[in-house]
Amino acid sequence: MQYHLDTIPVWEAMEADTDCPLCALYEKCERSEVERSLGGSVMEPDERIRVNETGMCARHHQQLYAQQNRLGHALLADSHTKELLKKLNAMEPGKGKRGFLSRGEDVRPLAERLEKLASECVICQNIDAHMKRYFYTFVHLWKTDTSFRQRWEASRGVCIPHACALIRFAQDALSGPKRTAFCQSVLERLSLSLAQDEKDLEWFTLKFDYRNQDKPWGNSRNALERTVNRLRGRCLKDGREA
Repeated sequence: MQYHLDTIPVWEAMEADTDCPLCALYEKCERSEVERSLGGSVMEPDERIRVNETGMCARHHQQLYAQQNRLGHALLADSHTKELLKKLNAMEPGKGKRGFLSRGEDVRPLAERLEKLASECVICQNIDAHMKRYFYTFVHLWKTDTSFRQRWEASRGVCIPHACALIRFAQDALSGPKRTAFCQSVLERLSLSLAQDEKDLEWFTLKFDYRNQDKPWGNSRNALERTVNRLRGRCLKDGREA
């Protein structure tokens, strides 16, 4: 699969000095896709067909609802529900060439089809496509741009999920010693940052001991948020968003 380079947003994320530049890129992309879903894309025929066919996950329905455009949200949900009803109708016993739920039949395929209907999300698909280009660009810049590599080495690295994604992309984008060096760099930055997060987190817990009440907090006030975000990707606000 070919990906085009998105060097500007990747560079901007690195220069923003966040705890994970790829989390920052994900959030920026997600905001854009949610806003777009209730904006111009509603009127694009191809995109509307995708929305009708696929729908959105619970997380992105929540974000669409938070946009306070109930009419636009309702139009998307209504057209998707119409398509969904057609699919549900085709699953009923006796419909089509072979109905479901005949006596003694294994119903697991039916559950799997329903699960698929409830889990697909057009916004997630769009974000995933953007993020794949960012991962590819990140690895490419590390390989070809000395200044980017230096900026990376001075950074706090990335979270564990995005470290995994970068290493997966490195498998195809790099070879030999460069692949090994890149993966070692990702793991080193991750280990160093997580070790500092853990140190701050431990001090955060110790600050609740009355004997430490008058001692300085240091960098521990948001240690819980930083550590969780490092472990699972940015899911808690820590006051350091880009």
